[in-house]
Amino acid sequence: MTTDLRSVCTDRLDLRALTADDVDAMHALNADPAVWQHFPQGRHATRERTRADVDAAVALWDRDGLGYWAARPHGSPDLAGFGGVRLLDDAGVWNLAFRFAPRYQGQGLARETAQAGLDAARALRPDVPVIAYLLEHNAGSKRLTERLGLVLRWRGPDAGNVDPDAVRLVYSDRPLSDEALGLLAAR
Repeated sequence: MTTDLRSVCTDRLDLRALTADDVDAMHALNADPAVWQHFPQGRHATRERTRADVDAAVALWDRDGLGYWAARPHGSPDLAGFGGVRLLDDAGVWNLAFRFAPRYQGQGLARETAQAGLDAARALRPDVPVIAYLLEHNAGSKRLTERLGLVLRWRGPDAGNVDPDAVRLVYSDRPLSDEALGLLAAR
C-alpha cells in the first residue's frame, strides 16, 4: 500500500503521526488524573515516561507504516487526544487505542479517531486482526468498542494490575487464535 497514513483527516479532526514535537502536549494529557480514572497507575508522573512512549510510537510508525496519531480539532494547535492502532508483534494483532482530554470527551472524537485507526489497519494489513484491550469498568470505552463492531473474545483477570478485582476484556474484529488470546491475557 502506498498511501501515507501519517496524516489523516476526519470530519472534525486532523490526525497526525505522533512526533517528538508532541511530547509536551502528550505529557499534559497523560499526567492528568482525570484521564486515568479507570486505570490510575497508568498516569505519567514524569515527562521522561511520556518521551519514552512517544519515542516508541515514532519507531512503530517507521517500522510498520502505521501507529498512534495526535488528534487535534481542524485548524487548532490544541491536542484533544491521541489514538489509532499499533502492531503487537508477539500476538500478531493491531491494538486499537484512544485517550482524550476531559474537555474533548463525550463529543464523538474518540470514535472518529478509532474508526480512522480501524480503517487504516484494514487497508494496510487486512489479514491482521484488530483488537481492543480494556478494563471492564471503563463503560465508555466498552460502549465505543462495541459500536465499532468489535466483539468480546476474552474476559478475565488483569495480569499485573494493582487492583486484584480488575477484569480485562479483549475485543476483536474477528476470532483470535488461542495463542494470541493467551498472549493478550498475560499482558
